[in-house]
Amino acid sequence: MIKKLKNALIRKQFKIAAGAGALLAAGSSQAAIDVTGVTAALTDGLTAVGTIGGAVLLIWGTKKVYALISGR
Repeated sequence: MIKKLKNALIRKQFKIAAGAGALLAAGSSQAAIDVTGVTAALTDGLTAVGTIGGAVLLIWGTKKVYALISGR
């Protein structure tokens, strides 16, 4: 019984090692993906969001200053 358990453990360790080796081999064989277009689009989007957010804050601040001056 102990021999059977020992053999099962050895087979399990072999399967784990073989799976890890296959995973490493598959990961290193893939080519790099060109993502420059995606990063440029994200940068442009962030610039637009920042500009709109700045405009909203400017309008909000102007409204607060106007309310303070006019006493509303």
